[in-house]
Amino acid sequence: MNPVEVNWNESGLAAAVCQDAGTGQVLMLAWVNEEALRLTFEKKTVHFWSRSRREIWHKGETSGNFLRLVSASLDCDGDALLFSVRPDGPACHTGRMSCFFNVLEAGEPEAAGSASSRDIPPGGESSPAEEFTFDHNLLESVYQLILSRRDAGETGGSYVARLFERGEGRILEKVEEEAGEVTRAIREETRKEIVAETADLWFHSLVALATKDIPPGEVFAELARRFGRGGRSESR
Repeated sequence: MNPVEVNWNESGLAAAVCQDAGTGQVLMLAWVNEEALRLTFEKKTVHFWSRSRREIWHKGETSGNFLRLVSASLDCDGDALLFSVRPDGPACHTGRMSCFFNVLEAGEPEAAGSASSRDIPPGGESSPAEEFTFDHNLLESVYQLILSRRDAGETGGSYVARLFERGEGRILEKVEEEAGEVTRAIREETRKEIVAETADLWFHSLVALATKDIPPGEVFAELARRFGRGGRSESR
């Protein structure tokens, strides 16, 4: 793409939406000028124009969460860009993978990543009254719910809060226990049981990550870094 093809606005800017090339999740929106676009193509990492600081902003230069360019496209009017990227970590300064997590909808407002009454019960099925509202990235939404339960310190109906109350040792015991259950299920149980036990393992792994404030986006970024490399030897 040649920068001259872009229909810049009166300030010499165009909106740029960044989308995860692996998951399809919309990560963020910011602005580019001709120089930022040139640097994005040249360096293969996304650069923006900061309207508040009035300078080029290399996304990830401070946080380390670079957006690595896969492809770029221009909309039909030529005034907006779509960057397909591989993120090195959470795109949002809040620690979420996406900046788009505030839900606006008709009816009773409910923040993305919240549950209407209590936690998603490990190994259980939620009723319609317990529907879990999540954004495009389900694992991140579950992780944000875990953080909210951890920080609220609810000892009554919150399974997660009780886990944190019992400490890191108990949380790690649960991860080990659930890993064993997955192994047993794959050897002996039905497809439904394998799926249920794996869900329990993933849930408790997210709880364990929360003990170190590590969002799942960092794990996604590591998987993306390894993707397609091959030749990874098994370690014991």
